[in-house]
Amino acid sequence: MKPSLQLSIGQHLTLTPQLQQAIRLLQLSTFDLQQEIQLIVESNPMLEATPSEDKEGFETNEVKQQESDESYDFQWSELYQSPNKRSSFEDSDYNFDNLHCTTTNLQDHLRWQLELSPMSDVDRVIATAIIDAVNNDGFLTMSLTELHNSLTSEEHPLDLDEIEAVRHRLQLFDPVGCASKNLAETLLVQLEQLPLKGEYLALTKKIITEDIELLAQHNYKQLMKNHQINEKTVDEVLKTIQGLNPKPGNLIHEDITEYIIPDLTVKKVNHKWNVQLNQSVLPNLSINNQYASLIQRADNSADNQFLKNNLQEARWFLKSIQSRQETLLKVAKCIMEYQQGFLEYGEEAMKPLILNDVASALDMHESTISRVTTQKFIHTPRGVFELKYFFSSHVNTNAGDECSSTAIRAVIKKLIAAENRKKPLSDSKITQLLEEQGIKVARRTVAKYREAMGIAPSNERKIICN
Repeated sequence: MKPSLQLSIGQHLTLTPQLQQAIRLLQLSTFDLQQEIQLIVESNPMLEATPSEDKEGFETNEVKQQESDESYDFQWSELYQSPNKRSSFEDSDYNFDNLHCTTTNLQDHLRWQLELSPMSDVDRVIATAIIDAVNNDGFLTMSLTELHNSLTSEEHPLDLDEIEAVRHRLQLFDPVGCASKNLAETLLVQLEQLPLKGEYLALTKKIITEDIELLAQHNYKQLMKNHQINEKTVDEVLKTIQGLNPKPGNLIHEDITEYIIPDLTVKKVNHKWNVQLNQSVLPNLSINNQYASLIQRADNSADNQFLKNNLQEARWFLKSIQSRQETLLKVAKCIMEYQQGFLEYGEEAMKPLILNDVASALDMHESTISRVTTQKFIHTPRGVFELKYFFSSHVNTNAGDECSSTAIRAVIKKLIAAENRKKPLSDSKITQLLEEQGIKVARRTVAKYREAMGIAPSNERKIICN
């Protein structure tokens, strides 16, 4: 057989540190992002920041002039162009008393997504029990057997497989990887959501499954021996795993900032609703040209390499910030397009909207929509709202249409506000009045919505009034 030269063409996709950074910045609140920017600017001499009042927008010319040579160029989707003018909150009728903040703890964040997810009644009960068994780090505090024993009965028998299937669905909620049994499992779940394929994905999964202790011990020589790989491959795998979150639940903060500066604003301009970023919340970032001019292309000295590395990191950081802001704007525009009725007429005109509606419209993953709407706020003529406030589940009406749960809550609140204080409306009576308006819901649903709004039952309202 004659020796021959064969050319094999293939793709090797790895999750670069730059893409990991972009994903992480997307889920940060504005307050956390401000702190992140401050840390990066202090540690990278190639970045400089100026107050947003001095200049408009982000300086991204440097990013566009010299694109990085990374093998993976991230995109959430096709991006909207950021507005050129900075939103002016100084001249607006901004009212801090009109805040509608729904940021809570991890369990409430998971329940919010559960409410927006199509699921059978049985699966919903299972999911609620699993969420209750999740700690603040995102891990299960009960075994599947214990969960099964607490849920199953002679009247309502359940298979362990049913519980496991629901748990797998919850693991894909935001933050991805919650409801996992251990560290290895949460890392594997997060890994599956990344754009990795082929042998590299299989290798990374194998290392997490079989040798996670060696990773923790930094025993890279044994890793290379166990998996017959070189140091470069170990380094790539390590960077990928370091981009995962060992405690995904920690991404959701329970504390709420007392005063909230909105990330966006929506106003009516020429009979159309216009959504804009509030450019004043972040400093203007740019490349420090004085330091950049010191770089010599042919110089391989340590000092020159230091400057090169910092310049590349600065460009990627600028690009990640720009992508985050443009993605935030794109999602907000889509939500406001859906909820124009709310902007015009208030909560009673709120349309049913779930994460998948926006995800499908923008060709994004549901977890991305969840990230970009959590702890991000918009200033509307009706107050300041967290973006995820505008999502609500679908409820069918007698006419065959759909009504949002938020709109139903608003109607219930209005009915109770107008009730005879001496004869408060019972949940059954409210159910009847809703049906007369074409909204058919169960009495227990009315009770659930009333309790969620912090309104006492009719007997307690009567006692209070007396």
